[in-house]
Amino acid sequence: MNRKRSARNAYIIMSVMAIVFIMPLLWVIFASFNPDAGVGLKLPSTWVIENYQAVLSESKNVRSFGIGLALSIGVATLEVIVCALASYPLSRYELRYKKSFMYTILFMSCLPMTALMIPAYKLFVQLHLMDNILGVVLFMAATQLPYNMWMMKNFMDQVAIELEEAAWVDGANKLKSLIHIVMPLMIPGLCTIGIHSFTSSWGNFFTPFILLTSTSNYPAAVRLYQFFGTHGVNYGHLAAYSVLYSIPSIVLYSMAQSFMSKGFIMQGANKG
Repeated sequence: MNRKRSARNAYIIMSVMAIVFIMPLLWVIFASFNPDAGVGLKLPSTWVIENYQAVLSESKNVRSFGIGLALSIGVATLEVIVCALASYPLSRYELRYKKSFMYTILFMSCLPMTALMIPAYKLFVQLHLMDNILGVVLFMAATQLPYNMWMMKNFMDQVAIELEEAAWVDGANKLKSLIHIVMPLMIPGLCTIGIHSFTSSWGNFFTPFILLTSTSNYPAAVRLYQFFGTHGVNYGHLAAYSVLYSIPSIVLYSMAQSFMSKGFIMQGANKG
């Protein structure tokens, strides 16, 4: 009886939590198709796509999505490449101060972004990188590098070094063994770091808002803030923009599932 009561209580708690999370999502979906959307949650009397048409017909919104995608893809690509190259010696070599270096990396990943923005802002001004999208990509990649490097090193440790040694016997160098042996076997890790970097950059509001001064260079995360104007909020347009804003992350997670499954299958070579 106690076990049944505990299970019932757990289901009640999980149901309440599910409702709390689902209600805002339902509001976004319903309001995006509602011509008279408001703050309250209600089914649209008539389902229309005018809110989506209004959002996509404005060139600033389309440009912000393009800038956001370019920024996030650039950061994710840099993270995967740089973390793979930087984590390889940490995983494969016996370095004297490796443990201290790893703890330093972990400490750097705990630094709050607000503490870094003032010196970063001054540096960007001195280097004439203000309102430069490439500069923002490099800065965001650098801020995510410590945590992603730590994760990449842990993923790389799971790949048996004997597989690389077999490749070295056949004449492969360290770079070739990394590209053709190690990285295919750690596809789940690469997908994890790529998704983490993309979503972190895609949802980053603070950094682009500080380092980009032109509204025409704002990515989608900052453009979303522009819907809250002094003359009120058009909740239908805001909901439609929010739905479109969530699509890249959903598509990325869906596409990564197949690659991660392949990676788990290929990892069976470690046990063969």
